[in-house]
Parts: sequence; C-alpha cells; structure tokens
Amino acid sequence: MAQARIGIFGGSGFYSFLDNVKEVPVETPYGDPSAPVAIGEVDGIDVAFLPRHGLQHQYPPHMINYRANVWALKELGVERIIGPCAAGSLRKEVEPGHFVVSDQLVDRTTGRKDTFYDGPQTTHISFADPYCPELRQLAIETGENEGITIHPSGTVVTIQGPRFSTRAESKWFQDLGWEVINMTQYPEAYLARELEMCYANIALITDYDVGVAGETEAVSHEAVLKVFNENNDKLRGLLFGLVARIPEQRTCPCATALQGAH
Repeated sequence: MAQARIGIFGGSGFYSFLDNVKEVPVETPYGDPSAPVAIGEVDGIDVAFLPRHGLQHQYPPHMINYRANVWALKELGVERIIGPCAAGSLRKEVEPGHFVVSDQLVDRTTGRKDTFYDGPQTTHISFADPYCPELRQLAIETGENEGITIHPSGTVVTIQGPRFSTRAESKWFQDLGWEVINMTQYPEAYLARELEMCYANIALITDYDVGVAGETEAVSHEAVLKVFNENNDKLRGLLFGLVARIPEQRTCPCATALQGAH
C-alpha cells in the first residue's frame, strides 16, 4: 500500500495539481472514510489527500465519519495533518479573504463520535493546546512568505451544523472574544492527537458571521462558496508551500501524547 507522512483534509480540487496521483481505498475499524485517499507528490514529497466532506461534498459536518478519516491517514503512515477549512469571522479585523492559523478551539458540538478510547482502559489525553506548535509556526511563516494576510493566532469555535448560528449565538461567541467559527474542527483535531499525529488548522475566512462588523444579512452557503473559490489559489499555494517546509523529524509534543494518558 502507498504511504505518505503528510496528510491534508481538503477538497478534490487539489488533486489536479498533484503529480503521480494514486487513489488508495483504506478499510478502518470505524467504517469507510469519506472517500478513497489520493496520494500524490508535492515537490517530490508524497502527500495524502482526503476530502472530509466526500468527493461530491455529500457528507454534512455532523455526518462526517471523523474517526475513519483520521484512522485512514494513520494507516497510510501519516504523521502530520494539515486541516484547512472554510470559516466565518467573529471579529471585524478578521476579514473575508484572510487566513487564520488557529491556536485554540472551543467545542460546541453534540453527539459526535470523538474518541478512539471507549474502554475498558481509561485514557485521558491533554488537549490544552489543540494544535501542533511546530506545524503552526511553519504555516505562519509560509503565509508571510506567500504575501497573504494571515493571522498568527485565533480561537475557533466549532458548532454542530449544518445550520448557521442564530443572531443570539453569534453575539454570544463575539462577546466571549473568539475569532473564528467553523463546523468541522472538532473532533478532527482531537482525534489526531489521540493517535499521536500532529495537526494544524488553516482557516480561510469566507464571511462575517451575522452581527459582525455591522453585518445584518444572514450567512448563506452561496456567499461562502463564492469567497472560497475566489481564494482557492491562495490556499493551494499556502498548503503546497507549507508541505515543502515540513522537516522529516518531529520535535513537538504531539508524538508522545499518549505518555502518561492511561
């Protein structure tokens, strides 16, 4: 089976920019992942791509089999995962078209399968710092080199979806001082930590959440897709530039997350 040490959860649009692409079906103890994994080359580096929402975007955020997706990448030898996502802004200064390298996460989801450790052995893993510090720094430096507007930190609140927030919920999140709102970061980021994989989020801001910066119109899926498509080339350049900067050896704490967890 083909192997890769770097994985990206992203859309199928990235595949056409890879060299020597091979689709690899992976079986997991948790069912099928969202799609076969596509392994291709970026600057001679093998990278595994998996569209979290499926090839036809058929899985809404609350129906994604996150455990199968993360496990599939682990099976292929992936040690580091880059998790780009479309996201809304909760702060005026975080504008549509900007990028945010998240450093904190708040979970507001319900009912998602969010652990590989259901017993009988109890396992408690630290998640105080949800994102790999090494990958985050490389992402920030890459964004700066690419000349894009990138915010070096930000708290992403993950809501259940598929609906967008009410005005009251959005105001609550803004009042709490969070920067980004999204529907997929949890449990994706945490499951990677449970398997001692590095994970970094790059949020492409596609809209202001309702009530931000005087925004009175409700968020629409059509508007989100429009901004995402307009910035897709920037995101691709950022991801490919980041892949080229990732060293083979890991010096971060992600690789030893299970030590002392049992």
